[in-house]
Amino acid sequence: MDEKRKYKRLPLKLTLEVSSIFNQTELVSIGNAEFNVFNISKSGIGFTTVTALPLGYYFNATIEFEHTTDKLKYVVKIIRHELLENGEHLYGCEFVGLASIYDYLFEQYEAQIEL
Repeated sequence: MDEKRKYKRLPLKLTLEVSSIFNQTELVSIGNAEFNVFNISKSGIGFTTVTALPLGYYFNATIEFEHTTDKLKYVVKIIRHELLENGEHLYGCEFVGLASIYDYLFEQYEAQIEL
C-alpha cells in the first residue's frame, strides 16, 4: 500500500482537554473530554477518546514541545473517524491555517526523537 501522507507522522504522547467544538454555525459543549494524542505531523494530529465527535467540527488546542519553550496554538478540523474494538474513537485531524513558520518545531522534534 502506498503512503499517501504528505508529512511524516511523529509519535507523541500528549493529553488534550477540550471543552467545546464548533463549526460555522454552532458551538457544542462536550464537557472536559480527554483526547489522547498519539501522533503529530506538520499537517495534523491523531488522537483517541471515549467521546463521540462529529466530523467537520473544529477545536482550539495548544501544544508545547519538550525541546523548546515555544507553544503551538492552532485550530484543528476533525476529518476522519474510526470506532475501535475497545469502544474508543480514533480521529484524524488537520491543522487549519497553521503557518509554515512553525515547521522548525516539527523538524526539531523529529531530530530529538531520532537520537
